Amino acid sequence: MDERATERIQKIIANAGLCSRREAERAIEEGQVRVNGKIAQLGDKATLDAAIFVHNKPILKKEVRPLTLIMNKPKGVLCTNADPHAERTVFELLPPDLQRQRLFCAGRLDKDSEGLLIITNDGDLAHRLTHPSTQVVKRYRVVLHRDFNKEDIPKLLAGTEYEGDFLKAEKVIPAPAIGDGHERRLEVHLHHGKKREVRRLFEANRYFVKKLVRVQIGGIILKNIPRGGIKILGKKDIERFFA
Repeated sequence: MDERATERIQKIIANAGLCSRREAERAIEEGQVRVNGKIAQLGDKATLDAAIFVHNKPILKKEVRPLTLIMNKPKGVLCTNADPHAERTVFELLPPDLQRQRLFCAGRLDKDSEGLLIITNDGDLAHRLTHPSTQVVKRYRVVLHRDFNKEDIPKLLAGTEYEGDFLKAEKVIPAPAIGDGHERRLEVHLHHGKKREVRRLFEANRYFVKKLVRVQIGGIILKNIPRGGIKILGKKDIERFFA
């Protein structure tokens, strides 16, 4: 096979706008991807005209115009487009013309969390944003169920093994001593984003997160977007993620 005419299967799937590259990798690992009738293995390559099926559905390998937007995700909606039985999702909040496009979330927020969410059809961008090696900082504002002990900051920065994952914060900043409840408010910075990482990190240190809002990803700050609202990003906006 001509190596120049092939690409890794997860990249072909991502470029088709079906999902992110990491989600494609998971589908391959789960045996849910077939190439020319054979179950694909992680690391396999394929020609661009190969018949590729994901979850028994063929991918459309036409050129997809890159589209990336940010949303101020409200609490109570899910970041999924793969579960037909899911409750209300972020994609239902999009304008009708965008609902018809094949978009996915690049870095999810759980149902009870809110704030800055990236929605795109650009698999390469999603990979860059979510891969730990790029160290794109995510900033979260957190409200805890009880007063925070500042002596616990070194524990959060050092990290801990919890539920099979190593979880750690890059920075923890207690809120200024202003207003009621300031002892329970924090800002937390992460370079990565394992599933429910902020919540689980605090749980491992005997705190319960009552409210979690993501306010920044890289150089993009959440502002002037109402809950459930969106903003479509241009090329310069996208470059700010990595500034």
